[in-house]
Amino acid sequence: MKDKIFGILQRVGRSFMLPIAILPVAGLLLGIGGSFTNETMLETYGLLGVMGPGTVLNQILQVMNAAGNIIFTNLPIIFAMGVAIGMAKKEKEVAALSAVIAYFTMNAAVNAMLVNSGQILDDGSIADFVIQGTITSSVGIQTLQMGVFGGIIVGLGVAALHNRFYTIELPSALAFFSGSRFVPIISTVVYVLVGIGMFFVWPVVQN
Repeated sequence: MKDKIFGILQRVGRSFMLPIAILPVAGLLLGIGGSFTNETMLETYGLLGVMGPGTVLNQILQVMNAAGNIIFTNLPIIFAMGVAIGMAKKEKEVAALSAVIAYFTMNAAVNAMLVNSGQILDDGSIADFVIQGTITSSVGIQTLQMGVFGGIIVGLGVAALHNRFYTIELPSALAFFSGSRFVPIISTVVYVLVGIGMFFVWPVVQN
């Protein structure tokens, strides 16, 4: 039993390595791009003429800054895919697609619950009584601020569903949905429920 648990933890740890591997490159892009487009720093070192706004170097650095920033902004869905790929036994591409679908579905369900509870108003603004920082935008969806943990929850859950159902055989009438095609379907259904559950559970974690 101990060896089995240790083996699972090893697999989980290895699955984190895939999304983590991109962080140093993203950090360099963001750090260099952000630092050398800061006008105060450029003015202090007399570099405005060379790297200031409107120069070719400044435009290149702005692109680097944007490229690094977008990776950090979307870390939750990157972790969802990376963990699902790392934990899936076979047909990892199906696990990756299912993780993306599940991530969208979970956050859409959370968003619907936030709207229904009046925390997000009809015009998309956040109600005054909501504590600042508890609601954020992730992949264009207003949802609870779960950060990378939200992605890890999706990745681990989808991987478990994938490993359980990617070889499933359905009755003849539903044979088209057998095997790996069933994984995105069951992931969607499960993560609608997970999203509803997270609406109640995650605020407790935030508090």
